[in-house]
Amino acid sequence: MSQHEEQNKAANHQPGDPNTTGHKWDGIEEFDNPMPRWWLWTFYATILWGLIYTIAYPAWPLVNSATAGVLGWSTRADVASEIVSVEEANAEINGRLAAIKMEDIAEDADLHGYAVSSGAAVFRTRCAQCHGSGAAGAVGYPNLLDDAWLWGGDIENIHLTISHGIRNEDDPDARYSEMPAFGRDELLTPEEIDQAVNYVMSLSGTPQDAAQVEAGSVIFADNCAACHMEDATGDPEQGAPNLADAIWLYGGDYDTVKETVTNSRFGVMPSWQSRLTEAQIRAVATYVHQLGGGE
Repeated sequence: MSQHEEQNKAANHQPGDPNTTGHKWDGIEEFDNPMPRWWLWTFYATILWGLIYTIAYPAWPLVNSATAGVLGWSTRADVASEIVSVEEANAEINGRLAAIKMEDIAEDADLHGYAVSSGAAVFRTRCAQCHGSGAAGAVGYPNLLDDAWLWGGDIENIHLTISHGIRNEDDPDARYSEMPAFGRDELLTPEEIDQAVNYVMSLSGTPQDAAQVEAGSVIFADNCAACHMEDATGDPEQGAPNLADAIWLYGGDYDTVKETVTNSRFGVMPSWQSRLTEAQIRAVATYVHQLGGGE
């Protein structure tokens, strides 16, 4: 042993010191002290508590579920109970909401406030995935904040659209219309499609080729006016959009409009009458109507 090590050992080991663990670094050794009793008893208590918890509460995962626990407690059951409690508390006002005429909801301040509040919750849960959390929509999903409504924006029409949806296969009363695929089904030639697209773009902006606008107006009158009307302002009864207001569901650039005319669009909205109560449908209809674009 070197003189340096002997000096360290003499400095670190005193009479009555416990044994060391054998670990040593730079002449410093680690005492092999037992854990404090309070720490050990706390450690044993946590083990005991863990065993009791796994017996009393859901804990051990199984193939398709988990052990239920002898107390039968369940977070799902707690949530279900809370939902029932809230539904019972709101039963009276939901009954009023489900029975009143849609146009009369706004006349009852308390009922209207409740409908907007609960409708906002329904919207964020069920509708925001497509229309956005702020209802501004996205490509292919209508903006509910403006006054451009494919199927009408008064509260009765909004209620009808939410109830039955659009072009879905689940509800025989779903709103339905279908735009022809003028290019894919060879209803128009590529040249005629270019002419029609340039005419449509001229109604709300600048056409790509102004020389084709006049011929496009004839193509439009013969093939498109039956749904979009002679002035291209659309028809809510058919879900035919206004083509003269510069508001575009799928985009208003030349290539996108040409794609729409060539292959058509077929957006689908689910029916909500089997998923929501009548009060919830009326609430979310009221919420959407008051966002700013309701007619």
